Amino acid sequence: MSQLILDVPDDSLLSLKLSDEAAAAEIRLAASVKLYELGRLSSGAAARLAGIPRTLFLSKLAEYGVDTFRLTEDELERQTSLA
Repeated sequence: MSQLILDVPDDSLLSLKLSDEAAAAEIRLAASVKLYELGRLSSGAAARLAGIPRTLFLSKLAEYGVDTFRLTEDELERQTSLA
């Protein structure tokens, strides 16, 4: 596993009112959600980046205002016709 080091200004950590460990977890989750939203990571890959189970990651998306499932109209139509 690779490790990235991120410099975070002290005032940003103070604003979050979190311990270093909790802030790191929140930043990882926020980055994971955004990368998922942009379509850069699957939900499974984003969950692994966040360090949480996929089901928990999917439930956290609503807290960030991100749709859990992103199907185009064509994809939805295809899935409906298969059922």
